[in-house]
Amino acid sequence: MVISRTVRVAPASKVLFRELGGEAVILDLKTERYLGLDETGTRMWRLLPESDSIQEAYAALLDEYEVEPDRLRRDLVGFVEELSNHGLIEIVQAGNPPGPPSE
Repeated sequence: MVISRTVRVAPASKVLFRELGGEAVILDLKTERYLGLDETGTRMWRLLPESDSIQEAYAALLDEYEVEPDRLRRDLVGFVEELSNHGLIEIVQAGNPPGPPSE
């Protein structure tokens, strides 16, 4: 699945997020599967829904971390794709809030 960098990302309604000492766990309440995040993944998770687009989150992360731009782009896109494949996020058009939760 190709995800445009101009879209916005929001946590899915069925997701529980808990931070534990700089790292975090995302729990899918329906499947009871979880994903552990390191410090960088936790920062990405927190920043993506606060940003108007994936590109805006990328720019903020590029300012925060000493990393090659292409590496960050690959890592961020891979992270978003993994979250999307597991149903942990919703993809919405930039500037629009996510829709109502669906069952």
